[in-house]
Amino acid sequence: MKEILVLYYSHRGSVRALAEQIALGIHQVPGMAARVRTVPKVSTVCEAVEDDIPASGPPYVEPRDLEECIGLALGSPTRFGNMAAPMKYFLDGLAGPWVNGTLAGKPASVFTSTASQHGGQESTLLSMMLPLLHHGMLVMGLPYTEPALNRTRSGGTPYGASHVAGADGNPALSAEEIELAIAQGRRLAQVSLTLAGGRA
Repeated sequence: MKEILVLYYSHRGSVRALAEQIALGIHQVPGMAARVRTVPKVSTVCEAVEDDIPASGPPYVEPRDLEECIGLALGSPTRFGNMAAPMKYFLDGLAGPWVNGTLAGKPASVFTSTASQHGGQESTLLSMMLPLLHHGMLVMGLPYTEPALNRTRSGGTPYGASHVAGADGNPALSAEEIELAIAQGRRLAQVSLTLAGGRA
């Protein structure tokens, strides 16, 4: 069984909901599984630390998760058109894997959530792609052959799956958002498996 790392940070649950659907799409591909991980919060208080194990949800990502995966789905909420600080902090600490080429040649995709329809989804997705390109990853989007990409009136972009949570931060995904997240996970798993020498 080969694995895709689904790595995300979620503040109010929307990005986690997308991660769960992407993982579902990965599991639809025979021989593939999703390894779901998160990153800890960051604090402006230097003494503040997170527990080694989160109180709920998936465990925190470890170096071996990056080494053992054959593909990566990376998710973060939007903060002023960019990824959230916890994800940026994690990515900024990957000098070792960058030097070693740990992620080079592996497929990757990105996903996000915003409060408003035009709240910076596409710029956030693009911001998450940049470090992945520096790691030599093969960045994938969502093609318009996915019918939900033309139907959606909420989230969903050719750059990656997304969700519009509204001002109240509602994590409930629309039918199209679910369809696109599952399709993204399935597509990432198929391509990753093919490149790893398996059969999609």
